[in-house]
Amino acid sequence: MTRRLVDTGPRGWLDIGSYARHGPGRRDRLSSAQVAFITRTVRRAPEVMIKMLNQGGRDLGSVARHLKYLDREGELPIETDEGDPLKGKGVSKALLDDWDLKLDAKRPPTADHKPRQMGKQPKLVHKMIFSMPAGTPPDKVLAAVKDFAREEFGAKHRYAMVLHTDEPHPHVHMVVKAMGYDGTRLNIRKATLREWRRQFARHLREHGVAANATERAARGVTRPQKQDGIYRAERRRDSTHWRQRTAAVAREMTPDGEIKPEPRKAKLLETRLRIVRGWNAIADDLARQGEADLAQDVRRFVTQLPPVRTEREWIRDRMLEQTRGGERAQFADRWKQDALASWQVFRGQQRQAEQARLRELEHVAKQSRRNSRTHRDDRTR
Repeated sequence: MTRRLVDTGPRGWLDIGSYARHGPGRRDRLSSAQVAFITRTVRRAPEVMIKMLNQGGRDLGSVARHLKYLDREGELPIETDEGDPLKGKGVSKALLDDWDLKLDAKRPPTADHKPRQMGKQPKLVHKMIFSMPAGTPPDKVLAAVKDFAREEFGAKHRYAMVLHTDEPHPHVHMVVKAMGYDGTRLNIRKATLREWRRQFARHLREHGVAANATERAARGVTRPQKQDGIYRAERRRDSTHWRQRTAAVAREMTPDGEIKPEPRKAKLLETRLRIVRGWNAIADDLARQGEADLAQDVRRFVTQLPPVRTEREWIRDRMLEQTRGGERAQFADRWKQDALASWQVFRGQQRQAEQARLRELEHVAKQSRRNSRTHRDDRTR
């Protein structure tokens, strides 16, 4: 059965029942957990992100390279399911040996290997990223991911993770062994990721970090998600995909800024209508149970939902804003510049510490070579 974001039945509220079910008592009241979820959403608590990296992971070489990238050739500690962090050169190779991935690579496909993947080498590991917006304490992000991993994979799958702070938003890379202790493979579906986002947000809140896990449509987000490579290229302002898309929209756009309507727009508008009806029904429920202030926040949230735009309309509007130098674009640029400046200060401090460490290592190496040369000269004499 298809999962519906908005229940179109008599109550018509958003599908928040997965956060807390009604008890056997009164059915016309929202539970405290549902009220808390609504509050976080309409007051725009930071949204968690879990991203799957689908490239690689099917052979030992790609897994080894990925682990070396994560721990920066032994410079960063690797947190594992065994509790003690590992650090140093050769640690990632030792981890692969400990996980018996060579044996997994030789296993024939099992019954739980997806039919559409038959003929492909099954995945040895799953690679994912847990991320929060800039400003979130990195140590709390790591602590929440560790709690999540213990709860989700403990005694079932081997896993390892590394915290990265080389970008403004703190993020944790995790690698999970696909083959479990019981011989079954870990299969990750969209419903799995939705549930993982909720659990990750819960663990962050337990560590005192405001975090939420809401469906994109419920927040009025209509811009399509892109693959990780396109996203990173866009951040570098070097995306071939976006250049081609922008050029296509520019060729089609009339002098008045109009573009041809898209069939997808009707579906987006229909979804938005259901979303608005659902939120309005929630506001009515809150008002009836005495939550007048929160009901008002919900109605305000609905009025502030971003306009429904297809990807081509979004590209068109961005081009027009940049051309006109609109205040909104200028404000966004100032905000990005401030965030980038803070991050650059942080990275500058990291680089200074790294340069000092490298100078010290170079000094020790020179001293060692000098002592060795002196010792050799003495032996010659």
